Order: sequence, then structure tokens, then C-alpha cells
Amino acid sequence: MTEPSQTAAPSDLTTTGSELPPNNLFFGPHGLRPFWGLLLYLVILAVPIVLFVVASHLAGQKALPDKNAPHEIPAMTMAIGEWLEFGFIFFATWIMSRIEHRNVVDYGLGRTPHRARWLLIGALLGLIAQSLLILILWSTRHLVIDRVLLRPFAAVGYGLLWAIGFLGVGFFEEFLFRGYLQFTLTRCLADLVRYLAPTARSVEAISFWTTAILVSFGFGFVHSLNPGESPIGQICAGCAGLMFAFALWRTGSLWWAVGLHAAWDWAQSFLFGVADSGGMSEHRLLSTRPVGPAWLSGGATGPEGSIYVLPVMVVLVLIAAFTLPRTRTSFLSYPAPEETQLMPEVNSAEG
Repeated sequence: MTEPSQTAAPSDLTTTGSELPPNNLFFGPHGLRPFWGLLLYLVILAVPIVLFVVASHLAGQKALPDKNAPHEIPAMTMAIGEWLEFGFIFFATWIMSRIEHRNVVDYGLGRTPHRARWLLIGALLGLIAQSLLILILWSTRHLVIDRVLLRPFAAVGYGLLWAIGFLGVGFFEEFLFRGYLQFTLTRCLADLVRYLAPTARSVEAISFWTTAILVSFGFGFVHSLNPGESPIGQICAGCAGLMFAFALWRTGSLWWAVGLHAAWDWAQSFLFGVADSGGMSEHRLLSTRPVGPAWLSGGATGPEGSIYVLPVMVVLVLIAAFTLPRTRTSFLSYPAPEETQLMPEVNSAEG
């Protein structure tokens, strides 16, 4: 039996030229081409960076932190800054979602059942994994815990404040590196793969994981701007990015990654009082210090600069592989309803 949609499609596409979707350098059948969308998004993100550099220059200050200067972060400053940064990334993504006729949460923050549950599961795993890493460092005598710094009432207050701040870190960094950037660069590379190898199989997997590698180790490189960061720390940050990308590939969602990222940073910065990518937190619960070679203890970088972090991340990836549901839709899909009407055969192929 012939389906109605298949018989109706030719008449829909041959009525008048004005009803056909545009097809030129800037716009394709599905609206703005992903390359131009990505370029526009990066321009939007570059605006505050340029303004910051110019303002710093005019004020006679360095735009980047001094690697040799002490780097201790106040809780309130960090919390406000991270949530403002997330707000700007969300706003930039919202602008692009309007242009592309999508919902802003389509880029990793929606379309997933039980979002709060996966956020909490990720947070629990982050707390357990960081505790395991600290236990390994302590038991191998590469970390010494000196004393408790806070009284119980202050510990609860600062613990909550740091939790709010690091939840902002999780949302900001995951949405920045694995939100619109990951989704759109994947589509850009998919177009390139189709052009270079029209008969290639697994176009989506090739383009997604190429993007994930580039973005994740770009994330690691960004960590080099942190005072006290080490090459091992940068590599481990890149591997963590791949771990979070794996969760996105499985579910199409960032909620598990946000929870794990936030709790991991909260545990090492506040709970255990170790350095986080070279930065120390004010009003942390414990006073600790690394002992021994930096490639084992982490040194000034913190536990993320120790090779012991790698087997811990392998365990997390295995847990993700066996527990995260396969609920994602295609990263190459085009959900706008008007496109579904005009190009049914393309949507069925991409879905």
C-alpha cells in the first residue's frame, strides 16, 4: 500500500518556485547552513572577550592571570561569575535557536526524561569518584590531610554556597563546550564528510567524535590559562571532555555530565581542599598538601594533574556505558515543522 505522504511529496515540491526552500551559499533546505551558524555563534561569544581585553589594556592591567601569582578564589565571586557566564552562553544559544527555528534546550538541555534524576546520579558519581581519587592519593602517601579549617555551622554555609557555584561551573562549561558548539560543528563536519566521501557509512559517528576530540582537547588547552596547570592536567581535562561527550552521545543530554562535573569540582575544591586546575578555594573544609612527584601527586595542579585520575575516569566511562540509557535522537536531524512538510524525504533519511 502506498503511503499518503509519499504520493503527496512530489506535488508539494513542484507547485511554485517560491514554496521551495532556498539553496545557496548561506542557506540550504534546512535554513542557515551550519558553518555560518557556527561562525555567527563564535562571533557572539568573542564580543565580551574582546571587550575584556580592551578594558584590561586601557586600565593598564594584564588580561590573563599571572601563572606565578597566588590564586585563591572567593566563593561568592566564583558563584556569581559562573552563573553570569552560563547566562550569556544560554542567551547566545537562544539567539542561534531563533535563527535555526529550534528550541534553545535542543542543544543538550532538554528532550530527556527524568532530567533531575540524571543530574543527581551524575552528582553522586562525581562525589564518589573524587573521594576514590583522594583515597588513592592519601593511601599512596601522595596527599597529606593536615586539619579541618571550618566549624560545623560555617562548613554547612560555605558548602552550600560552593555547591551553587560549582553547579554554575557544570552548566557553563558543559553548555559551552558540548552544547551548540558540539551540535553545530558535528553538522558542519557531516557536510564535509558527505562531500569528500558521498558513500561513507556512519557519517554521524565520524563527525560527532571528530568534533568531540577537537572540542575536548580544546577544553584541555583552555585549562593552560589557569595558574598552576600542568601538561598532565591538560591531558586529563581533555580525557574528561571525552567522557562527558560519551554521555552526550548515549543520551543526547548534558544533565548527567553537568551533575558529575559540578560534584567532582565541589568535592576537590571545598570538601577535600585540594587544588582544582591550579586554583585553591577560600573557606574550604580541609587543609591538604601534595607530597612527592607532581605526575603522581598532582602537585600545584591538584588531583587532576595526577595520572591516578585516568583509571578513575575509565571506571566512570564503564559505569556510563552500562547505566546511561540510549535515548538520543540524531544530532543531524532538522526538527522544524515547515521543513518536515517541504522536505519529507530528507527528514526520513536523517531520522
